[in-house]
Amino acid sequence: MVNSMEKWVRKIAVVTGASCGIGEKIAEKLVEQGLVVIGMARRAELIEEKIEKLQGLPGELHAMKVDITNDEELIKAFEEIEEKFGAVHVLVNNAGIIPTSTLIDGNITVWRKILDTNFLALCVATREAIRSMRKHSIDGHIVHINSVTGHNVPLFPWLSVYPASKFAVTAVTESLRVELLKAGSKIKVSSISPGFVRTPAVIGVDMPEDAAILEAEDIADGVIYVLSTPPHVQIHELMIRPVGEDF
Repeated sequence: MVNSMEKWVRKIAVVTGASCGIGEKIAEKLVEQGLVVIGMARRAELIEEKIEKLQGLPGELHAMKVDITNDEELIKAFEEIEEKFGAVHVLVNNAGIIPTSTLIDGNITVWRKILDTNFLALCVATREAIRSMRKHSIDGHIVHINSVTGHNVPLFPWLSVYPASKFAVTAVTESLRVELLKAGSKIKVSSISPGFVRTPAVIGVDMPEDAAILEAEDIADGVIYVLSTPPHVQIHELMIRPVGEDF
């Protein structure tokens, strides 16, 4: 298998949750590979701060202020992208939250926010990206940033509905693969499931000090790997764990 990112040079990639952590690194890696990246986030100013730092690289970074849990706002964002930049070729559904909560006495508002952010917004963004790809006959690629907790629930009592939101991503990845297959589409879909990653999203989480941990750049490298596969190869699920992770 010969891996290459050449087919994506100057193509449009959308990355949700691109203001920090994994999303920030994914956006940076895609710009390095020559893509025109539209980073979505509520704190778009953080993305704007990085634009100048990436000047001189083969690609470009653009910031878009979007609350992905607002359906109308998210749909309008994709419409604006098509009008200003053209068709979407790559979507990386990275945005996600992991607030500590419980099922026994947790807050319903927190549960709903987890599901809206981690799953429903992912579905809406995926639908809009695929509509753009099919409209322009593009064999694009949808990448979901999932989690190992989308395959196995670890013994952490504060996760509440977070694993459920990620199990849903695992299921919808397969559902989408089947839909695209039945539609005769060559659009690819990949799920990337990291273990514990050092990001702002997990600051304050009760983890042992010596816990095995990944860096955001490790996951960004995984995104480049699945995107670089030749047309006949689809990485359906890529699980990335730090050496020594015990859950």
